[in-house]
Amino acid sequence: MPVWTIGLFIVVMNTTMFNVSVPSIIQDLGISADLGAWVISSYSIGYALSTVIYSRLSDTVPIRRLLTVGLMVLGLASVFGLFARSFYMLLAARILQSAGAGVMAGLGLVLASRYVPIERRGSAIAMISTGSAMAFGLGPIVGGLISEYWGWNGLFAITCLVPVLLPILLRLLPKESAAAFRFDTSGALYTVLNAASLLLAVTQLSAIWLAVSIVSFIAHARHMKRAEETFINPALLANPAYRKLVVIGFCILVLNLGNLFLMPLVLAHLYDRSAMVIGLMIAPGAILSAVLTPFVGRWIDRFGNMRFLLIGHCMLGTVMIAFYFVLHVSSFVVLFGYLIFAPAYSATIASLNNEASRILLKTMLGSGMGLMQLIQFFGGSISVAVCGKLLDIQKGAPLAHTYQNVYGVLVLAGMSSFVILLLYRGRAA
Repeated sequence: MPVWTIGLFIVVMNTTMFNVSVPSIIQDLGISADLGAWVISSYSIGYALSTVIYSRLSDTVPIRRLLTVGLMVLGLASVFGLFARSFYMLLAARILQSAGAGVMAGLGLVLASRYVPIERRGSAIAMISTGSAMAFGLGPIVGGLISEYWGWNGLFAITCLVPVLLPILLRLLPKESAAAFRFDTSGALYTVLNAASLLLAVTQLSAIWLAVSIVSFIAHARHMKRAEETFINPALLANPAYRKLVVIGFCILVLNLGNLFLMPLVLAHLYDRSAMVIGLMIAPGAILSAVLTPFVGRWIDRFGNMRFLLIGHCMLGTVMIAFYFVLHVSSFVVLFGYLIFAPAYSATIASLNNEASRILLKTMLGSGMGLMQLIQFFGGSISVAVCGKLLDIQKGAPLAHTYQNVYGVLVLAGMSSFVILLLYRGRAA
């Protein structure tokens, strides 16, 4: 698990490094803010889709084999990104990266859920969260340094290091035997089409893509009724408790990735901070989160998931409301706000994933945790893309009001998540 966490750390840092470099990418390539958002959201949605595919395959394909494929794809895509000189080359490199990177997040939770007893699973899942938290902490600093002195192309060099871990992990991972399995290719393609068309419909405000999305969802639903083995297990969607947790996860990632996209832009445009300074201002909160995560894991095992879900939601909501009202006062509002936000996010997402692993049958862990992460990261992709679109729509308006309006949308997302959590708590009681 610690070696796996190192790999996950680099993969997640690949997102946060590019977050602080978005202003530089927009300026260097001469693109708009909503196109710049696609550098983040394309990686997030590809990451989410590959996560659920790897997780679904892990029910029957050995983890070692899936890991080999994923890390090799990630390494080759990172080498390609080193030589990207246009927006479309950059976008292609990010999408290819995401196709391999999902193996670390998807199979990490499957590994913990499958081999760690439930009384210690909170600590194991929190260890995975530690990798993410450290990435959120060091990613802005590393991204700012590399972007400042070597340009954004240099960011791809970091993920070239992940395949180095492959021989170590292949030696340490449990050996599993492959089972007979007919992969639902049609269901996987429908899932990709569902996610991509809905994302395009929202970001482009396109009635055509909305129609395509609706048709694709209807076709996917018919396919799930007729097929014997489907890519997404219908039994998962029939579970009301699981559905509520999925929606909560969606909203939490809307808050997290939306905030991580907005903070560098606020610091760059509202306060004229450099990429390096932006990294240094975001880093303390995420480093604090990484330091607290091991303790949070033990506390989750001791006190239960629900307590930390409630506390985390209250803290996240408080920070979003504070950003809405006083973000324009000082750049230090971002610094101190993220000191609260980052640990709250880590505790909330660890509790949420642990709760999901608790209510799922063992035979559904792979598909259930994969679908959970797919919808979580889709929420993040939607959030980043919508935030970029809202900023683009408000061109010419005062910057302070522009960012206030976007944070108002995130406040609504946080309130929705809290209401659903209360409904889930009542049902659990």
